[in-house]
Amino acid sequence: MSIFLDENSKIIVQGLTGSEGTKHAGRMLASGSKIVGGVNPRKAGTTVEIGGHTLPIFGSVAEAMSSTGANVSVIFVPPAFAKDAVVEAIEAAIELAIVITEGIPVHDSAQFWALAKSKGNTTRIIGPNCPGVISPGKSNAGIIPSTITEAGPIGLVSKSGTLTYQMMFELRDLGFSTAIGIGGDPIIGTTHIDALAAFQADPETRAIVMIGEIGGDAEERAAEYIQANVTKPVVAYVAGFTAPEGKTMGHAGAIVSDGAGTAQGKKEALEAAGVRVGKTPSETAAIMREVFASL
Repeated sequence: MSIFLDENSKIIVQGLTGSEGTKHAGRMLASGSKIVGGVNPRKAGTTVEIGGHTLPIFGSVAEAMSSTGANVSVIFVPPAFAKDAVVEAIEAAIELAIVITEGIPVHDSAQFWALAKSKGNTTRIIGPNCPGVISPGKSNAGIIPSTITEAGPIGLVSKSGTLTYQMMFELRDLGFSTAIGIGGDPIIGTTHIDALAAFQADPETRAIVMIGEIGGDAEERAAEYIQANVTKPVVAYVAGFTAPEGKTMGHAGAIVSDGAGTAQGKKEALEAAGVRVGKTPSETAAIMREVFASL
């Protein structure tokens, strides 16, 4: 099993003809993903050759969905135009929009998030500023390397792309049902809680790794949710124990202000909910192996 993405997912790439879209589409295809086309209004009706595949270019998301049955869009559109691309995907009611783009203004993210909500969240947004989603052996939508792990019973949800990759590699001996990079911007679509709920409902995900970071209160809210709703073991890591107050660290949302959003505070909230928290990614992986061995 997997969540959000599986072997039946049909993927389009908004921004397929750009350098990043082309490069990562090639990697996605090599990992077995079903990419059925791209979207670029200026190149509608043409095709591109990527990795031995001939992919059609459509003028809109709606046209691509109508022609191919696509249900997932991966968005590589530059920041200045990304909001329009996400809005187009939402208006077309595609099931999943994975926004890879970094540097999207927060007010743009707020607008497309509000639009999705107003339409009943028919479109699930992952990101922005995220590495995407991978269900190893089934499908890979985004920029996550597909060769660093295998399929297995662990679910992973992470704010950090790099730490997503590290944890996948550290636990490659166990393998993953799905790994999700939700992004580290102040406003994101899918949250830790959304992913935790989906992993809890997935019968073949037996344990969950959650990676957070300083800033905001997402991890504290996730801790409350875990305590009330999650029966599967959860192991966590919180990045930023040594971050100085008032300085943004890596992600736009990763900032400690007036003592709120600290790694220590998040660690304590998670531990109070019964979640074991590692001091480093490697220690977190070791804890997961220990927890999994006892299942």
